Amino acid sequence: MTADHTDYASTDGAPTDGAPTWGGQPFWGLGHDWDPDWLLTPGQKALRATLIDLCQQEMRANAERSDDELRFPRRNLELLGEHGFLSLTVPAEYGGLGGDHLTFAVACETIARYGCASTAMCFVMHTAAVQAIMLRPTRALVDTYIRTLNSGRIGTLSYSDPQTGGHFWYPISSGAERVDGSFRVRKKSSWTTSGGFADFYVVQTTSPDFTGYDDLSVFVVDAADVSAQPSLWDALGLRGNQSGAVEVAGAVVPADNLVGPVGDGAESNDEVVDPWFLTGSSAVWNGISMGAIDIAKRHTTGREHRDTGRRVCDYPTVQDYVGEAVIDTNASRLGVFSVAGALDRVTDGNRRVLTPGTTARAQYLSWCWQLKFTAAKNVTGVVDRMLHACGGSGYRRDLELERYLRDGKAGWVMGPSNEVLRQFVGRSVLLGPESVDYWNQTVDERSITNETAKLDPAAKRALAAKLLAQADEADEAGAARRRSRDRKVATA
Repeated sequence: MTADHTDYASTDGAPTDGAPTWGGQPFWGLGHDWDPDWLLTPGQKALRATLIDLCQQEMRANAERSDDELRFPRRNLELLGEHGFLSLTVPAEYGGLGGDHLTFAVACETIARYGCASTAMCFVMHTAAVQAIMLRPTRALVDTYIRTLNSGRIGTLSYSDPQTGGHFWYPISSGAERVDGSFRVRKKSSWTTSGGFADFYVVQTTSPDFTGYDDLSVFVVDAADVSAQPSLWDALGLRGNQSGAVEVAGAVVPADNLVGPVGDGAESNDEVVDPWFLTGSSAVWNGISMGAIDIAKRHTTGREHRDTGRRVCDYPTVQDYVGEAVIDTNASRLGVFSVAGALDRVTDGNRRVLTPGTTARAQYLSWCWQLKFTAAKNVTGVVDRMLHACGGSGYRRDLELERYLRDGKAGWVMGPSNEVLRQFVGRSVLLGPESVDYWNQTVDERSITNETAKLDPAAKRALAAKLLAQADEADEAGAARRRSRDRKVATA
C-alpha cells in the first residue's frame, strides 16, 4: 500500500474481519474477535491490516535493534512516511490521509502491539506536534512543515522543563522576545522524544512581555537551531525513542513560525497537545498490554510439560492471569476509543478549524487524564502478570516479553505522571475543576488564612511589608513593559 490519501475515517475500504495474518499465516496471538471492531469503520480496519503487515515485514525486527543498540527508529518512521502515516491526521487538501482521533488511536495501538513501542511513542509526539500546528494553520506553516511530511520529515513536541520536570505547564527555563520582526526563542527541555533526530520541534515558552503562567506561546523551531546529546540517552525501556534533554539557545525564529497569536500556548495545550498526546500515549500502553498477552498466548499454548502431559495454558492459574489481563486491557481500550470518538464528534471528525478563544476538545481533558492513568496503571500490571504466566521462559530475551515489560514501565512515570493525574481528578471531583489550577491563577485563600494565623503580630507586619514591596516591584515591571511596547509600536 502506498500513500494514496485514503480517508481512513470513512466507510471506504475493504473490511478485514477475522484473524489477522502474520507473514501469510494466521497470527499467533489473539485474533480480532478480542478487538472492539464494532467501533471501527472498514477503512480503519484496512489501516490496521496495513500496519500489521509493516510490523511483520520490518518494524518488529527493527524494534530489537533499537532496543539493543539504543538506536533511534529512523527506518520505522521512514516506513510510516512511505505509506503516508506521518500525515495520517492531516486533511487531504494539505496532502494528508484525513484521519480522525479514533484512526490515530488505532494506529498508535497497532504499532506498539505488533511492531515497536519506541516507534509508536515517536509517532505520538510527531502527530501531536503536527496537530499543534494544524490548530492554527497558516500558509507559511502548512507549506513548510505540513505538505513536506510525506517526504519523511519528523516533528516532535518539546514542552518539559528541567526545573519543573513533568510539570510541563510551567516552562520556567524558557522565554521569547521580539527582535526586528522575528522572535528570539530560548528553550530548555528535560525530556524531548526524538531529541536530536526530529526535523522540527514545536516548543512552548513563556511569552514576550510575560505576565503569568497562562501567558505562554508556541513556536516551530528547525533542527538546525536545536542542540541535543542523544548519546547520553540510556533508559530502562523505550530505548529507541531518544527522549533526552534539548536546548534552543536564543535562536532567532521568523514571525511565521509563531503558532497562533502570542499568548495562545495555554489554550493550545488544553485544546490539542494534551488531548492528542494523552489519547495516543494511552493507546500505546494498551498496545503494549495486548502485545504482552499475545506473547504469553504463543508461549503458553506451545509449551508442554512432559511429566503431566499438560500445556502451560492448561493450568487454571495461567488462565486466570490471561483472562484478567484481557478484561482489564479491553476496558482500557474501550475507554480510549470512546473518548477518541467524542473528540471526533466535537471536531467534525478532526475537520473543524477553531479560531482563538474557541475550544472543543478541551471539554474532554479530564477524560483524557483518566485514560492515561488507567492505561498506564494497567500496562504495569499486565506485563508483570504475563511474565508470571510464562514463568522462567519469560525472562529470556528471545521471547520478547521482557522488552514489552520494560517499555510498559514508562507509562506510569511519563508526564503528567499518574500521581499528578489522580490528584487532578481527585481535586476536580472534591473541590471543583478550578481548584486544579495548573496555570497558577487561583489563590488558595484557605491556605493563606491558615498559614498567616500562625504568625505573631511582628511577623505579620514583616510579611505585609514584604508583600507591599513585591507589589511595588510588579507595578514597576508592568509599567516598564508597557513603555517598551509603546516605544516599539511608535518605531514601527
